[in-house]
Amino acid sequence: MSQHDPRLILLDPRDNVFVARTRLPAGEPIETGTGPAVIDRDIALAHKIARRAIAPGEKILKYGAPIGVATVAIAAGHHVHVQNMKSDYTPTYHLEDERKAGAAQ
Repeated sequence: MSQHDPRLILLDPRDNVFVARTRLPAGEPIETGTGPAVIDRDIALAHKIARRAIAPGEKILKYGAPIGVATVAIAAGHHVHVQNMKSDYTPTYHLEDERKAGAAQ
C-alpha cells in the first residue's frame, strides 16, 4: 500500500475520511493510500475528504469514531459535508433535557 497525500491528515487508521491540511482546488489529483482520486470541488482547510468510496447509509468515521452517516454514495476524493452526510451530533442541551425528563418520572 502506498502512502496517502501529504496534504491530507489521517487522524486514525479506521477513518474513511481525511482532513485537508491546506486548501485544495477542484480537479486536483490526490493519492489516498489505496489509489489515486480527484478532488471534486474546492476544499477548504480542515474539511473532510473521502478516503475511499463510502456507500449510502455507511458511517462516516473521523478520529476512529462515527460522526455521521452518508446520505448518498461518496466517491474517493470527494468533499464530505452536509450535502452528502447527516451528522450524529447531539447538542448537549438535548442530553440535559433528556436527563431532567428521566429524573422527573
